[in-house]
Amino acid sequence: MDILAPLFSRFNLSASVFYSGLLCQSTPFAPQPGLGYLHVLREGTVTVAAPDGTSQDITEPSLLFYPRPCAHQFNVDTQRGAKLVCAMIDFGVSAGNPVISTLPDALIIRLSDMPEADPLLTLMFAEAFAEAPGRQVAIDRLMEYFLILLFRHVINAKLVGASVLAGLADPRLKKALFAMHERPEFDWTIEKLANQAGMSRARFSAHFRETTGMTPMGYLTEWRICLAQTLLKKGKSLKLIASTVGYASAIGLRRAFVRCTGMSPGVVSRKI
Repeated sequence: MDILAPLFSRFNLSASVFYSGLLCQSTPFAPQPGLGYLHVLREGTVTVAAPDGTSQDITEPSLLFYPRPCAHQFNVDTQRGAKLVCAMIDFGVSAGNPVISTLPDALIIRLSDMPEADPLLTLMFAEAFAEAPGRQVAIDRLMEYFLILLFRHVINAKLVGASVLAGLADPRLKKALFAMHERPEFDWTIEKLANQAGMSRARFSAHFRETTGMTPMGYLTEWRICLAQTLLKKGKSLKLIASTVGYASAIGLRRAFVRCTGMSPGVVSRKI
């Protein structure tokens, strides 16, 4: 069971590296609608300044992940600088992704805590600082792979509290979550999901909520609406999308859209 496969295969995940080199001046990063930032600090020290005036010194090799649009600024020693690779991350849908929404606004992890990423980082920085043909495509794909390693680490190390990722780290709940992710069109009920997890209905419902912070059916609805947004982005009709994500009619999907997003599918599609 590959618990991460549906999260990446259902969306058009992409990374676009926009900076690689020795940063020698203060640099602001403006929030970009629907996009996140992933920075990898390999050498040097960076002071990260937040819009509220707070700051944090990053003094050892680390990754800084902003899963949602977020303003921040890097201040560095102008004499020594800091060796960085920076990328914009597009998760394929501008809002409502229940996996991304449960992550903190900023996630900072020491690279020493992810030794499995060492070979990849060596290759990524070699590509980033070279001028070989195909360099941009290569570092973009390597950054996407690094993002997968990041999600693995977050799940295995249980770095987040009540969240979908915490559910994916649970030996029983991950079976029910995987089933929802793989087959959103299926007529899931609490009983059927509890069977997937090998638990009683009552225990499953309570454990799911304690672990993820959501009810099973509430999460299923959010997942379906998130997938529907992706399909809208691809130009699919509402009728086709409805059957693909588990709704009997376009009307039923439209109602769920309004409940979840506060907007109709037409309005949402124009914002994606």
